[in-house]
Amino acid sequence: MKILVADDSRAMRMIVIRQLRHAGLDDAEFLQAENGFDALELVRREQPDLILSDWNMPEMNGLEFLQALRSEGSDTPFGFVTSEGTPDMIRMARSAGATFLIAKPFTPEGFRETLEGAGVFA
Repeated sequence: MKILVADDSRAMRMIVIRQLRHAGLDDAEFLQAENGFDALELVRREQPDLILSDWNMPEMNGLEFLQALRSEGSDTPFGFVTSEGTPDMIRMARSAGATFLIAKPFTPEGFRETLEGAGVFA
């Protein structure tokens, strides 16, 4: 499985990857991007199986990234990993085509449950 993690914080990307490995995805190949533009290019080039993105990033935020991805016809499972999980954000994310939203702080168990519930991890 190839997983793209997009977040402007390198430290947060490392935390997310570590949590995913602890959730049972230790054999996955992880790709990293620091903004939506870079992430969109990686998706085009690498065709990941799953995308996890922060909401707030410079240059192209997570919602803009998701909208661009969906407008190109991609149906790759996409989830937000963000510190803001307001009902409005959840509605916007879902209407844009997000598969799930994981609010910080998170745990490996939370990741596993969310990914299983979304049907992207068995």
